[in-house]
Amino acid sequence: MNSDILAALEKRFGGARSEQRVASEEIHTAQVFGQGRKFFHIENLYSVHAIIRNILRLCLMHGKGQRNARNIQLRHNRVRLESLHTDFQGFTLLHLSDMHLDMDEEATVALMERVREVNYDICVMTGDYRARTYGEIDSALAAMARLRVHLKKSVYAVLGNHDSILMVPALEAMGIQLLVNENALIERGQGALFLAGIDDAHYFCADDIPKAANGIMANIPSILLSHTPAVYKQAAEAGFDLLLSGHTHGGQICLPGGIPLTLDSDCPRFVGKGAWRYHNLQGYTSVGSGTSVVNVRINCLPEITLHTLLGKD
Repeated sequence: MNSDILAALEKRFGGARSEQRVASEEIHTAQVFGQGRKFFHIENLYSVHAIIRNILRLCLMHGKGQRNARNIQLRHNRVRLESLHTDFQGFTLLHLSDMHLDMDEEATVALMERVREVNYDICVMTGDYRARTYGEIDSALAAMARLRVHLKKSVYAVLGNHDSILMVPALEAMGIQLLVNENALIERGQGALFLAGIDDAHYFCADDIPKAANGIMANIPSILLSHTPAVYKQAAEAGFDLLLSGHTHGGQICLPGGIPLTLDSDCPRFVGKGAWRYHNLQGYTSVGSGTSVVNVRINCLPEITLHTLLGKD
């Protein structure tokens, strides 16, 4: 393990915190059963991946599924926030999630071409930049560096269950601000926006919402970035106005009508994809722009999302 990366992590998070997080990754490398919020992790059962690919080939769906995976859609979501200052009216967040940048080169190129076409104020990323859940990180980081060139505005991000804490120094060197149980205050004119992010809550259970929520004020809109939407109850209890997440891929391989066979998460289906609400908390779960396990999508096209913030009617 690179000593420079460890030194950077110690400087960033403190010695004890960084050592604990790195040790957690080493202990649970490629674990299939019994770790995290969900008991079974199909993404770590690599013998199944070939079986799924071969089934799709027999059904003559593999090629179409790959073409679908490169057909990235632009989704729009309007969010009304009562406490939004007029200086933030129309403020737009570009939401990228589950890119798995080293999974499919053609899909990654398609993503780069797509983000060049959109206008936004800041970019937020909700995790899963690497294809595998363990192993080398250089390929994903190299792909991220290529993508970062096309993101002209400030970028904020959180880690997903496929990401290593060892990626943080390199990502931040690219100008991507990681929010690891942290928050940032974004100001525009006389207005402000509270943006927070948590560490992976799905596999490593390293999230700390109370710490990320430190400083929330009722008169400032608050947004939480989380890889998984499964923390929606805790986010609502902490007083967040909006939760942006991903992780589920919307099912990735779905029945006609976009009905997911599985969401690979422990959350209820109403938060599984798209816009949703839980009490006073609004949420949006991106189906992501990348693929996991196999580089196909069936009845569930990939997406990037523009969230436009609006004041009360």
